Amino acid sequence: MNEILVLYYSRQGSTGALARQVCRGIEAVAGMQARLRTVPPVAATTERLDPAVPGEGPAYASHDDLVQCCGLVLGSPTRFGNMAAPLKFFLDGTSALWLSGALAGKPAAVFTSTQTLHGGQESTLLSMMIPLLHHGMYLVGLPFTERALSDTLGGGTPYGASHVAATSGHGALSAHEQELARALGRRVAALAARLRSRD
Repeated sequence: MNEILVLYYSRQGSTGALARQVCRGIEAVAGMQARLRTVPPVAATTERLDPAVPGEGPAYASHDDLVQCCGLVLGSPTRFGNMAAPLKFFLDGTSALWLSGALAGKPAAVFTSTQTLHGGQESTLLSMMIPLLHHGMYLVGLPFTERALSDTLGGGTPYGASHVAATSGHGALSAHEQELARALGRRVAALAARLRSRD
């Protein structure tokens, strides 16, 4: 179990771009691998079931992905200062994992993207942390020892990596945003490796 699950929802490509940088950071840690997954969209009415594998991009996540991986990095665009409904819907279905304690003691982190600079990034990151705390996961953030956190003119917070689309466009991450997303992935993977070495 040397994989970190990078689980995200993305509509216009920004959160997906962050997810790929997080994966690069994870895989920079010796012996660790990233498992990239997404979640299907949700609607008020459903007329069809989505296939298990979307037409393009990563596969849809299952609860087995959460159990099989030794850490989690969770990403969502901001929806009025909160995570997007598809990701919340997926997390709301994890009560059996909560009852069994399957995620307790695993490291986790969060990332987000917004259109505007003051679009609710920090509240979205905090909203994604709440279910992870209920699962007993160890939360990992970004310390100010990461120089890009002080230098960024776009995204980046102590609570997790982020992207501001207004400054560079959807999916076009700035150098600092890329660096911070990779740093977040490295920090989660390094903690997971240390925790595994103690078992």
